[in-house]
Amino acid sequence: MEEAKDFVEGLSEETGRSLGETFRLFNANTDWQSVLVSGLTKLIVSILILIIFWVAYLALSRGLKALLQRFKATRERNFERPVKLGLRYTVLVLAFLALTIQYGIPPQFTSAIARTAIIVFSFYIGWLVVNRVFASYLSKRGLDPSLIQLFVNISSVVIITFAFTTVLAQFGINVFSIITALGVVGIAVGFAAQETLSNFIAGITLLVERPFRIGDWINTHDRIGKVQAINLRTTRLMTRDNEVVVIPNATVTSSDIINFTAGGPLRIRCGIGIAYKENIKRARDLLLPLLTEQDLILKSPAPSVRVKELADSSVNLEMVYWIAPATIDKEPSLTYALLEEAKITLDDAGIEIPFPHLQLFVDEAKGLERLFLKP
Repeated sequence: MEEAKDFVEGLSEETGRSLGETFRLFNANTDWQSVLVSGLTKLIVSILILIIFWVAYLALSRGLKALLQRFKATRERNFERPVKLGLRYTVLVLAFLALTIQYGIPPQFTSAIARTAIIVFSFYIGWLVVNRVFASYLSKRGLDPSLIQLFVNISSVVIITFAFTTVLAQFGINVFSIITALGVVGIAVGFAAQETLSNFIAGITLLVERPFRIGDWINTHDRIGKVQAINLRTTRLMTRDNEVVVIPNATVTSSDIINFTAGGPLRIRCGIGIAYKENIKRARDLLLPLLTEQDLILKSPAPSVRVKELADSSVNLEMVYWIAPATIDKEPSLTYALLEEAKITLDDAGIEIPFPHLQLFVDEAKGLERLFLKP
């Protein structure tokens, strides 16, 4: 705290002295010629300093490029860009320090800027290394790219926070009071955005557990659709009717999720009934070719026609077939086409597809005899 106090006092004294010199320029006894010469000299020297550092940067940049090419550190390895950025940053900091010395900036301020520049550059190198290593490790573990980006962003925020507090400490600013204030604000924001936070946590859960991925067909919250995006707050589906459905992640995680794609080929059941008087084997022989002739139906596992139920007025058959995950979106149109072809095929073969019948027997209804007696 003593160093911060001395720094502030020194800065105040230097500011007062500079203001005093500025107002003394308007004194009648001021040597305007000397002031003008001094100002132009400082301006020319500043321009020369900038030119020298610019030429030095160009020379060093070309030298680094040649060196990187010699050691095959190409752009594909993402090595050239951070090195050039570090060189540009170093040259700019040195040029700025040279200009501050030229214009008589207090040494305490110049020293603080130099320390700040070194700290920021060190944190930048640390951020670069940590993110590269972190992303490479998570990628090898087979983690979802969205989740990898989330962890990289979190690590970046942590590093930037530490860098910011360290820089403030160089200028004697009380960091702990700022952190306390930010903590209070964070608690207030957390209470005000509970729903957003719950969706955010649910999004992380979906990315970690991965009950579905982008491109999967799922049924969740009574919605069937193809997953288009898994964001940190919402999940977006595209239905077969070309409708985009955006569901909050908290709703997705709290409801049942049926994934039609994750298990491989999907089994489809399509029912049709025949009359009790009809031959089941003959009906099966007529329906089975309809399944084997469809290109979208897999040959293995082989399709089949089974008796599902002996109902009140019909023998209910079930056409069972399998389709690939990539053709799940075409399943409804395939089922509609099969039902139409099955109806036409059974009609042409003279096999009856019954509908419910009701026979009414009236006993001892003498009042109705006159209606049925001949005149």
